[in-house]
Amino acid sequence: MNRREFVLAGVAATMSLPRKGAAMDVIPEFAKGAVEMGPILTDVSVERKPSLSGYGASYFCDDAIWFLRDITRRRMKSVFDHPFLSVVKECHEKYGLKAQFNLFYRTDFFYGMDEFTLADVSDAHRSEWQENKDWLKLGFHSLQEFPDYPWVNIDYADVKKLFGMIKGEIDRFAGEGVFTSALVPHWCPMSKDGCRALRDGGIKLMECTYGRRYRYDGNRSRLPYGHAQRIEQNRKSEVGFYWRDSRNVETSSSICSYNHIATALHDKTVNSYAYVKDHDTGMCFKNMFGDAPVLNKVDVPKLEAGIRASLGREYLIFSNHEQYFFRDYLAYQPNYAEKIRTMSKMMHENGYRFLLMEDLM
Repeated sequence: MNRREFVLAGVAATMSLPRKGAAMDVIPEFAKGAVEMGPILTDVSVERKPSLSGYGASYFCDDAIWFLRDITRRRMKSVFDHPFLSVVKECHEKYGLKAQFNLFYRTDFFYGMDEFTLADVSDAHRSEWQENKDWLKLGFHSLQEFPDYPWVNIDYADVKKLFGMIKGEIDRFAGEGVFTSALVPHWCPMSKDGCRALRDGGIKLMECTYGRRYRYDGNRSRLPYGHAQRIEQNRKSEVGFYWRDSRNVETSSSICSYNHIATALHDKTVNSYAYVKDHDTGMCFKNMFGDAPVLNKVDVPKLEAGIRASLGREYLIFSNHEQYFFRDYLAYQPNYAEKIRTMSKMMHENGYRFLLMEDLM
């Protein structure tokens, strides 16, 4: 998902965004004149695990690889000697936090030529990963940070290859059972070929987008900063665009692909243990950005207020991004750890138990 703060040139001035929660009632300015496409998923059911009850919460962090680089290069005695993981362990021990880190295969050239890949990660901590795999998971995300929307037109073979690379390295340095069967794709939209490849690889549940979708007609001004070209390159028939109820106005006009559900299905599953099963591909989909605040998008007071406003929902999913933890990142957040503590403590004190996202299946 997006972590950078861009200015939407040429679109922001004319784009009329619906109010929050009304995305399906108002056609935004950027979609006027576009042809609305019908639902991409037609053979579906809404399902949930019968044994799940009470209040639950999950936490995941996208775009992760730098903490593994540091642990390896500094030859840390324990993975929890790294402050990025130590706060997570602290919250696990105090509040029962469970966490999923979604990994890039390699660092990006955007940050310099000092490349680090998952193949470089030391296996010296395999036993430690195994000892904590009941609450600490690693997942598939993408090859690297850029480009945006890497999966929108992806072919089966390319997903299968990269999936094997990432899962293979996690199995090597962390051992079996650390790799999670729940997936948050980088930027989210995934082609039908990609969904099939992931399901064949063992992924059971993945993030999805939702809402009205429109056919892309070649008008690049409908999408921000070069995203239209991501649709055009190797374009697949399921790709379109939609308006999302985004916390980042610069990307409210967004691309969607096969993992996109109708609003009615979203409303039946959001903030709950329920999910949508697609009987065509066998993949299960869930919007993982419901009412819970995104940690890196808010300060601590707004996080607290957002959590209070979300209490009473059956299931809340909290998300974050790795880079904001690091001092040399352009948008470093010195209160990164405080926000994890705040979220964990408030969930615990209000009767929520932490689950891994794969526990929904």
